[in-house]
Amino acid sequence: MRGHDLVRVFVEGGIISPGDFLKIIHTAKKLGADFIHLGSRQDILFPISDNNKKVLDKTFYSIDVAYDINEDDFQNISSSYVSLDVMPSKKWLVPHIYHYILDSFDYRPKLRINIVDPSQSLVPLFTGNINFIAAAHENYWYVYLRFKRLGEAPWVMPVLVYGFDLARLAKAIEKIYWANSDFGYEEMYDQLMKEEKLNTQVSEDALSYPDTTFPYYEGLNRITDDKYWLGLYWRNNRFDIRYLEAICHRCIDTNIGKMSLTPWKSIIIKGIRERHRMGWEKLTGKYGINLRHSSLELNWHLPALDMEALELKNYLVRTLDQQDISTYGLTFTIKPTDDIVPFTSVVIERNREDNPEVQETYNILYSEEFNPNLTEYHYYARDIAKEIIPALLIELSFMYYEQLEEGAKAKEKGEGKPDTNPSMYQCKECLTVYDESFGDATADIPEGTSFEALPETYCCTLCGTTKDSFIKMA
Repeated sequence: MRGHDLVRVFVEGGIISPGDFLKIIHTAKKLGADFIHLGSRQDILFPISDNNKKVLDKTFYSIDVAYDINEDDFQNISSSYVSLDVMPSKKWLVPHIYHYILDSFDYRPKLRINIVDPSQSLVPLFTGNINFIAAAHENYWYVYLRFKRLGEAPWVMPVLVYGFDLARLAKAIEKIYWANSDFGYEEMYDQLMKEEKLNTQVSEDALSYPDTTFPYYEGLNRITDDKYWLGLYWRNNRFDIRYLEAICHRCIDTNIGKMSLTPWKSIIIKGIRERHRMGWEKLTGKYGINLRHSSLELNWHLPALDMEALELKNYLVRTLDQQDISTYGLTFTIKPTDDIVPFTSVVIERNREDNPEVQETYNILYSEEFNPNLTEYHYYARDIAKEIIPALLIELSFMYYEQLEEGAKAKEKGEGKPDTNPSMYQCKECLTVYDESFGDATADIPEGTSFEALPETYCCTLCGTTKDSFIKMA
């Protein structure tokens, strides 16, 4: 990066059209870039040797997208739109809801804003300063505030807020936050209620956190009989511009209108038709793109453009792979000393030394119950050498699996659960099974809900047939 300026493009919600992406790529190429990076907040970064602001302004004005050069004053809005069709989601949270909410933001936020579905585990819930988390009630949202000066734990407002008021609420929170450095969360909330007339609803249910199982976000994966989604990942986060150009053209030629960026620095393309599948496979083969990285490779979150972190990750992945150790279900962050909010179950924290002759050491932390959504981390080891880290990560993986085993045994014994005999019902049309033990996360049906208690409007989440098409399984 020496001798280069860094452009950061604010891709709201991580959603971008292939045409707009292509314009950004062409501009990056024109200004001397050979590759782009993806940021943790679903933004685009690229280094340029020619800081031609006239060219940049022309490009980004034409696609109505904001950008910065070498600045960190503003923040991108992050969303879980990328998880639609890839993971379970709230039934009411469809694409046009995301688009309407994102379009209603008429200002550039200085605070980090998340718009997230808690049914999925691809996009973290609480990495924002203002976290809008979808509730079960249609188009109402929990509001969790998380400001470092007020502590690490997020604070939830006592009311749900209607989706079309979120942008106005976020703007008001920013105004109060920057003007009142001595305010706590309650004072901010009281001020908001005095100044803003919001469409709210009393929150009756606590937020349910998603399953912490790490999603596999790479490769060509089936959505329906005729549709697929494609996940693209580069180990070094240097996305080759030639290949990106080919991807965008392929999307345009096959009528794919949107591409999505993930916080794991990957690209997801949804809606690939069966008749176009072979063409996509040929395209990735032509450019030598690997679509089969192991979960051990994929489950890491690194700071963008941090070569030290990348080198450490590569060392740890190689070492753990040689040990033939499974880390399925765990996720890892390599955290520098700067202000980065971890969203993984294990954090490797670097200790900076002023004296270059002193060997650098690391701390290892793990999240409460290995669930990063709980936002509470415990130290497992302090001031250890690099060579010790793999052995400690193996120990942590054993701790994680022991916890899973204990949880499974407790579930088998029915601890904390009513003494019932859950049944299963099967759709006659597509053979989908409704298991009362698990409920139906895609339809916001909680675990333990009996089939009789399902609303009469309940439909099969796969084929859409009505409740009466299900039969009880023996």
